[in-house]
Amino acid sequence: MDKINFFPDNLDVQNKKIILRLDLNVPLKDKVIKDYTRIDLCLPFIKRLIEKKAKIIIISHLGRPKEKKDPALSLMPIYKYLKKTLQTNVYFFMGKFDNEVKDKFSHLKEGEVILIENIRYFKEETEDDDNFSEKLGSLGDIYINDAFSCSHRKQASVHKITKYINISFAGPLFKKEIDAINLVIRNKKEPVTCIIGGSKISTKINVITSLLEKINNLIIVGAMANNFLVYKNFKVGKSLVENNTKVIIEKIYNKAVENNCEIMIPEDCIVGTSFEGNGKNKDLDKIQDNEIILDIGFNTIKSIKKKIDQSNTVLWNGPAGYFENENFANGTRSIAKTISKNTLERSLISVLGGGDTLAAIKKSKSELSFSHLSTAGGAFLEYLEGKDLPGLSVLK
Repeated sequence: MDKINFFPDNLDVQNKKIILRLDLNVPLKDKVIKDYTRIDLCLPFIKRLIEKKAKIIIISHLGRPKEKKDPALSLMPIYKYLKKTLQTNVYFFMGKFDNEVKDKFSHLKEGEVILIENIRYFKEETEDDDNFSEKLGSLGDIYINDAFSCSHRKQASVHKITKYINISFAGPLFKKEIDAINLVIRNKKEPVTCIIGGSKISTKINVITSLLEKINNLIIVGAMANNFLVYKNFKVGKSLVENNTKVIIEKIYNKAVENNCEIMIPEDCIVGTSFEGNGKNKDLDKIQDNEIILDIGFNTIKSIKKKIDQSNTVLWNGPAGYFENENFANGTRSIAKTISKNTLERSLISVLGGGDTLAAIKKSKSELSFSHLSTAGGAFLEYLEGKDLPGLSVLK
């Protein structure tokens, strides 16, 4: 793999204008930040650049605004938080990217920060537009992408901007993500177990087939497992299933045999008649037509725990059940606690990714330890799959 240009910590950036692409895409409700995690992860590097007396221009997106500038997706709450948290002058740019845009940033002094309003307010961003990329690039001397989670997208602020700026680097958070995923797929300690959950097999088929060449055990949980149960001729009642998955699943099993990879699917489950109610533990051949599979069962949890205990590396993406209801969160919580225990007690390499996985861990409110928690969703999966991410390829 070509070497990625990571930001060297000893680089003199005093008086240099740094364009810093971050992922500040935090959940908001009524313009109030509900989870500061993504911002707080970025703060140490911002503070380091302030100490180095750089002039820092921060770019981020928030949500997916339509043509009009949706005020609910303004970065103003993030600006207020940065202004309160960073011990320097912090400005907010809400202007246009016209021919005079460069002059609008000329007032920035050493150690000061300017946050540009939601970059997706400009349609040229998602179009990876050349003129827009050139205007963005003209603002700085050095470009640093510290938003691995956005780097699977061909968008101006992560891709084409690098054509119009002399020096481009990946930042420390970007490096941390890459290093963690490489621990699983390149510098791995076997046996490697991969736990894949969530709802749709169709969205993860490519990453699953790619991983089968690199891992020893594949554990399928969540609604995705329902498709495997149907393939094995079990009735799943009113459970969520996808159409036309037989060929996909056959492909997965054949690839697993070729690569000597064991596939584990649920052997029992927790069922309910609605997403809101309570559940019962049932064997797979006892599921009624009016029931929904909403979590993995007790025997399945025992088998997964045993497999994790025997592994030296674990990759986990996607919850084991409908964790939003506490009655169906036991499978996800048990997996999390087992991985954490092994990470603490015997240095298991544990890499967890995906928004729902992190949300489930946060909801459990337990003190848990993992080697790496990835905030990247699509980029995490595409890098695992072996795809060349547009935002990464331009940093080589």
